[in-house]
Amino acid sequence: MEALRLEWVGGTPKLWVAEAMERQGLVTAVSSRAGTAAVVGWVGSVRDRVTGVRGLLDDFGRPGTAPPLPTGDYAAVLVCRDRILVMRDEQARIPLFFRESGGRVSAVSTSARSLGSVTELEPRYFCRYLTGNMAQSHSDVTPFTEVHRVLGGEVVELSITGRIRSRVLRRGRQAHDSPVPTADGPHPHLREAAKDLRIALENAVGRRMGTMTACHVSGGADSTSVALLAARLLATGRGDPGELLLLAGRFTDGELAGEQPYLDVALEEIRRHTPAARPLIVDVDDVADFDDFEHHAGDADEPHAHAFRAPFWARLHAAAAELGCDTLLTGCGADPIVDANPFHLHRLARTGRLRQMTKQARAWAAGSERGSREIVHAYVVQPAFPLAVERITALARSGTVLGGLGSFNRPRWLRSGFARVHGYREASIAESRFVFGRKPEQSLYDAANYIAAPDLLSWHRARQDGFFLSHPFLDPEVIATMRRLPVEATFHPSRPKEVLRVAMTDLLPARIRGRTVKIPFNDLYARGLRTHGGELIDLCRSARHPLIAEMFDVEMLCQAVREAQLGTGDSYACDRVNSSLALVMWLERLDRRSSALRPAVPVIACS
Repeated sequence: MEALRLEWVGGTPKLWVAEAMERQGLVTAVSSRAGTAAVVGWVGSVRDRVTGVRGLLDDFGRPGTAPPLPTGDYAAVLVCRDRILVMRDEQARIPLFFRESGGRVSAVSTSARSLGSVTELEPRYFCRYLTGNMAQSHSDVTPFTEVHRVLGGEVVELSITGRIRSRVLRRGRQAHDSPVPTADGPHPHLREAAKDLRIALENAVGRRMGTMTACHVSGGADSTSVALLAARLLATGRGDPGELLLLAGRFTDGELAGEQPYLDVALEEIRRHTPAARPLIVDVDDVADFDDFEHHAGDADEPHAHAFRAPFWARLHAAAAELGCDTLLTGCGADPIVDANPFHLHRLARTGRLRQMTKQARAWAAGSERGSREIVHAYVVQPAFPLAVERITALARSGTVLGGLGSFNRPRWLRSGFARVHGYREASIAESRFVFGRKPEQSLYDAANYIAAPDLLSWHRARQDGFFLSHPFLDPEVIATMRRLPVEATFHPSRPKEVLRVAMTDLLPARIRGRTVKIPFNDLYARGLRTHGGELIDLCRSARHPLIAEMFDVEMLCQAVREAQLGTGDSYACDRVNSSLALVMWLERLDRRSSALRPAVPVIACS
């Protein structure tokens, strides 16, 4: 989807924005003495997009300055008098790409598809994409040759003629996030930590509230916390007057029907604070994963690994859009961000505190109903030798296509020759280093940002919905707050996300605050495979794009789909199947999508 475009006409840069998206407030363009800025998304606050964009232009438009990136969900192009700046926020919710050859950029767009050619695909991208769900949006390479991704937190500086001067990753304006030294004793900082988290989360919610804010409410502590904070902000007058919509999917059959009592309690408590909040309960019994897969996976700008789950979210999005919602808040990201950081065990091991590591691993195991060996394997051994551990696991669990397939192993249906020529092993190494890093306890937060939220779906639907998803738990201030807390302040055996529960003690209903387990969406996935498994296998066998046969052993991929139908393999293995199916559909429909621009309006033409 193309929301903005910068190109050079007769040597002069011209900046265009999509007219419909500008009317919806999804794109904001301003001009000042410093130059002109076009921003997709929001800077500073959803409610005051224009002020945020003006501040961005003023800060970065001054020659010789290198300010930190402001908070927000945005992709921006700034055309200044002496240079052009192309940037994204650190959380990288809005995509941005540029076409480059010989060190000179010829175009910038939010759509990689509009910059590339369907006849000039980049095979290295597909190897990177297939290493895991996180590999796509934190790497420079895209599906099209000569088309590059602006990375999260990156500022690309161009000359006025398009020559690349620099590409710099910058940190945002956020609280000091150096880890606090570990203290002795049980949970010495829990209440102080909870207070800090509450302030950071409340600020994150406030920044994201619009004229009509929808909050996804599922009955869990995460989404209910976000909705309660939004309700309190409205009720106490700390936010501008606005409407609050409580969006939920209702299941009356299957395992997920067990969430309904918690949902009812959550809605009742939220409306107690803000009686004007409107519940919007959407019946989703007829929704299954892989519904309308041709559209959700095939029409996206890039292959969409989570396209199988898009039908559920799309049903909720459509209902919120009908009522005029302009931002939708979720509880995505809370599990990895506000829970205790298990990779603290790795830090203890590598610093030689093996006795302390063993003691804490046992406590972790007791709290999670897992064995201490399993805990040590997952959080100490695997991060130290990720590829070796996966290879050994695959050998130990061989016998099926999905047996032992983890996050980085080559799926058996990806042809070894293709993988060797186009760098699958190198991609796996790069991805494992990103996920675990030299300090896995710090890398956890970066990795969580790219796996926690289905943002490609939000982006793909934004023009028809009129809003983007936004995730307060993934706000830089919240992440910085959690990164600096000692493990004693966040870890409590058998009580996941204890710091969040304490932070929200005065708001969360006791029934929800005491929950430790939520019902997963396994029913939707199993039903989807039962309903659409045959269609997915037919899709693979009938695919005609030449790259599919070159890349995949189609019959082995079909066998993997059958095994997933039978429940063989773990969640990592199923993720690899889902990603591969999305890629097949994307390639099959690649030639059918037009790259023609939607109606656009010129913003500036600089001479």
